[in-house]
Amino acid sequence: MLWTDKYRPQELSQVVGNKKEIKIIQEWVKNWKEGNPQIPLLLVGPPGIGKTTLALIIAREFSEYIELNASDKRSQDAIKTTIGESSSSMSLFGDEYKLIILDEVDGIHGTNDRGGVKAIGEIIKNSHHPMILTANDFYSKRLQSIKPKCQVIKMKKSRWNSISALLRKIAKAEGVEVEPAALKEIATKSQGDVRSAINTLQALADKDHTLDVSDLENMKTKDTRSDIFNAITGVLKSKTPAHVKEALWVEEDPTLVMEYIAENIPREYKDKNEIKKAYENISKADLYFGRAQSSRNYGYWKYATDFMGIGVSNSKKETYKKFTKIQTPTIFGLMGRNRGKRNLRDAIAEKMSEKMHISHSIAISMFPYLEIMFQNDELAWEIKDFLELEDTEVKRFRKKKIPKKVETKMEKRKAQMRVEERDRRAEELQNQMMNVVVEEPADDELPFEIPGTEEEPVSDIEEEIAEEPVEEKKEKKKTDKQVSLFSF
Repeated sequence: MLWTDKYRPQELSQVVGNKKEIKIIQEWVKNWKEGNPQIPLLLVGPPGIGKTTLALIIAREFSEYIELNASDKRSQDAIKTTIGESSSSMSLFGDEYKLIILDEVDGIHGTNDRGGVKAIGEIIKNSHHPMILTANDFYSKRLQSIKPKCQVIKMKKSRWNSISALLRKIAKAEGVEVEPAALKEIATKSQGDVRSAINTLQALADKDHTLDVSDLENMKTKDTRSDIFNAITGVLKSKTPAHVKEALWVEEDPTLVMEYIAENIPREYKDKNEIKKAYENISKADLYFGRAQSSRNYGYWKYATDFMGIGVSNSKKETYKKFTKIQTPTIFGLMGRNRGKRNLRDAIAEKMSEKMHISHSIAISMFPYLEIMFQNDELAWEIKDFLELEDTEVKRFRKKKIPKKVETKMEKRKAQMRVEERDRRAEELQNQMMNVVVEEPADDELPFEIPGTEEEPVSDIEEEIAEEPVEEKKEKKKTDKQVSLFSF
């Protein structure tokens, strides 16, 4: 049995690291159990830090749970069939909540492929039960529409001393004699991956139940991996291809690493020809990343990695012997400042899509025309009323508010139109019922005989009536027999 399963934490207090994040999760669970619904949790962090373990621990707080690995069930129909109905139906145990766990949501396809992201968005919108989603890559494009609907918790890697303490407990429980220095070495080289550290301990101590530092000489787990800042430094400061490739072995989105390299090239390189050549290689890397994304052939990544790594590294003639502070790409700050505008744009486009039955992109393409139409106060009010726009959304198309007198005037006109429409429909209904003719049976079909009809003499008036044309008599009879339901 794997020690990772045998010693999996059963309570939140047993989880290594992320104490601040665990308090947030505990508060989230408490609110749900008190009947105060919360938005889903999105646990984001590198593999092996315990995201799924946390989700399974939280599942113990509810009556039941349903788990789905979204990277395995990618299609819209598969996700809806597996999770969709369960998220909106009651628990088997009555009124209690059940936990919905969606693992590795950044591994599903987007809406242009099979609709997996769209399906998850609909499940989040319609779910009556608590939901926990996990993902490895915070910057994944597949999370762009999911993150605004969730409470995002970024899980951090555990520190080596916390991992070392956990390994010491496991070694004692398994009867393994291990040197403290060896545990420290394993914990350090695991780089925050608790699962990797436990697996390494089991693999090295499984033979003779002893472990010392000498047993770690050939250990190669995650010791060659570096963080993103060390990776950028390795590319910009080195000219050795092997060192550059080793530096780029990081657990980050490669397109994010490319953005970091592109941002810091002019901070490190001073010669304009070196900068020009470096950015030419960055553009080629971006081209191959685009091909990988469009074709789903991620074999293009190795070419992109070589261009942004070895290509940029070899763009300089000699290494610069100076200190360069690695800066975060300014594009992220720009995106952060424009996030509110993008959210406003998407909210308006969503309302237009629902009301006008058009796609999201078509709705956005109509914005320039709406800006012209919104210059007319009355037309602006009509569009606002039809799309059910908020005042903040109206400001997207015009700087000033719609005048109060115009709103009052248009509301009265709308009320009057409703009254007129109601009266018109009532009149149409009345006319339809007035045209209904209730036919009486003929005299020879009567079930009884009218007394005195044969013996009484015919009066002069009746003779005159009998001499009238047949057509007029029929017309008069038809008029006499019309009946309206409204006369009762």
